[in-house]
Amino acid sequence: MRELAILTFQTLDGVMQAPRLPDEHGSSGFERGGWAAPYWDDVMEQVGRVAMATAYDVLLGRRTYELFASNFPAAGDKHPMNKARKFVATSTLSELEWENSVRITGDIAAEVARLKSEDGPLLQVHGSWELVQTLMSHRLIDEYRLWTFPIVVGSGKRLFGEGTVPAALKLTRTEPCASGAVMSIYRPTGEI
Repeated sequence: MRELAILTFQTLDGVMQAPRLPDEHGSSGFERGGWAAPYWDDVMEQVGRVAMATAYDVLLGRRTYELFASNFPAAGDKHPMNKARKFVATSTLSELEWENSVRITGDIAAEVARLKSEDGPLLQVHGSWELVQTLMSHRLIDEYRLWTFPIVVGSGKRLFGEGTVPAALKLTRTEPCASGAVMSIYRPTGEI
């Protein structure tokens, strides 16, 4: 058995849409893309130290996969994302060119439950809003690794939006960055 953790960057008002680039994922009219840029280097040092220091596999939605696949391979073997096995939830991509990528289709919740039942390193989900919503609704997330940035954008795709399944969480670790962003790691403790 292995666990699944999500790694999410969000604004103080809970928006996780397009943190790095203005036009990230074809943001469909979202006008505040790139909101994390002023804090990026500070937060990424912490992410590398806390979330990427040990071996992991990655689970990505199609849009996040396409964004990452167009950037990370250029970093070469020194970036852990290139070494990781990547599982991609997609019904549209038939070919995955990024090394160590595996396509998963059909009942994504059942496929992820199957992946969790196997031996292997931690499964990490980066970004992938739609996929995260599916995982939350099926209670497949073992750990929430959240980086909250000191900015409010008003509207956009929220991690915990309308329709979120109620759950109790326990804070297991927190650490601020010098920039004011805060890492908080939570584990589900059951229903409320």
